[in-house]
Amino acid sequence: QVQLVESGGDSVEAGGSLKLSCAASGVTFSSRNIGWYRRAPGKERDWVAKITMSGLTSYADSVRGRFTISRDNAKNTVYLQMNGLKPEDTAAYYCNVLNRFTGAPSGSWGQGTQVTVSS
Repeated sequence: QVQLVESGGDSVEAGGSLKLSCAASGVTFSSRNIGWYRRAPGKERDWVAKITMSGLTSYADSVRGRFTISRDNAKNTVYLQMNGLKPEDTAAYYCNVLNRFTGAPSGSWGQGTQVTVSS
C-alpha cells in the first residue's frame, strides 16, 4: 500500500522560502513520475509541479521561476523548493504518484502540509 507523507509547511512572510518534502513507502519513487498539488481554502486541488523518472520537470504558470521540484531516489523522497512566496501560495500542499498512462494522480492523498504566506 502506497503511503505518502508531506512535511515542511510553515507560516512565512511574503518573499520567504520553504522546502517541502514528500516521503513515500510502498512505492519506489525512482520508477514513477511524481507531482505536487495544492488546495487553497475553498478551492479545488490544483497541480503545481511534476518530475519524471528521468528528472524532467514542469511547472504551473503561477509558480514557474519560483518553485523547484527535485528528487532523491536514494531517500525515496521528492522535494519542492519554494522561493519568493506570495500570499496566493497559501494552501495545503500534497504529493502523489502519477498514473503511467494518463499522468493523473493515482495514489491515495496524504494529509498534506500547510503553507501560509502573510503579506
